[in-house]
Amino acid sequence: MDIKAFLTHVVKLEIRIRKAINTQMHGNFSSVFKGSGLEFSDLRQYHYGDDVRHIDWNTSSKGHGTFVKLFKEEKEQTVFFLIDVSASGSVGRSGNSKMKTLKEVAGVLAFAAIQEASHLGFVCFSDKNEKYMPPAMGKKHGYKVISELFRVEPENTATDLKAGLTFALQTLKRKSLLFVLSDFIDEGYTDLLRAAALKHDLVVLHAMDQQEIQLPSMGIIPIYDPERKRTTWVNTSTRGFKNLLQQQIKNRGGELKELCKKWHADYVELHSGEDFVPALVKLFNARR
Repeated sequence: MDIKAFLTHVVKLEIRIRKAINTQMHGNFSSVFKGSGLEFSDLRQYHYGDDVRHIDWNTSSKGHGTFVKLFKEEKEQTVFFLIDVSASGSVGRSGNSKMKTLKEVAGVLAFAAIQEASHLGFVCFSDKNEKYMPPAMGKKHGYKVISELFRVEPENTATDLKAGLTFALQTLKRKSLLFVLSDFIDEGYTDLLRAAALKHDLVVLHAMDQQEIQLPSMGIIPIYDPERKRTTWVNTSTRGFKNLLQQQIKNRGGELKELCKKWHADYVELHSGEDFVPALVKLFNARR
């Protein structure tokens, strides 16, 4: 697929989502990209009954009275994508890898954000930042974001989700709509994911592949880990191995979903090679 075909594919998928939401009469399509916070507007003197949490102590300490901060709703939303492009994303049949699915999902959401006049940016990461585009506004920038997403070819193979989340937290100064797209095959990242949920409007998109869940019985075979570049021999025919593999996948998804629920973040499960439009329609409707 070339960039022109990718853009055409993305536009068709976005139209399907928009039509589905309009048909179901659930809110409106822009609900997922609505302003999600307040920004400082002005100061005024404190009045009895004002929220003490809004007192500006720096101004008040100058001795001219007690002042509180006034806020206004943010109208311009920043939409930012944190996308895992490590080697585990290459898993998938007939060219329908997890990475391909994540790129398509990010492309569809990016195109939708363009229509809502959002500031748009992304970083693709492995165990380093592979490609970064800072948030900016405008259709020209939006189409460049989608084009660069399509063209990303990672240099490194390993995953460092902690470093990716740290970069996003340090880069995004204001509350933003943060999409984290990954298969989450990593460890020690939950504290930073929680920090992202507290600071931003977090949406977790969890990619998995059927081959990971139901590996066929092929006896003793070599399994190559593309991230660690290491081969391990396993007996895929034993019930113990199958149960362990399925349990690991189930636990990872279940724990992540529960954490997102606890943190009031959105969680979406994606399966490579399958139609993800219903999952995105459900996400939009849940955020109306």
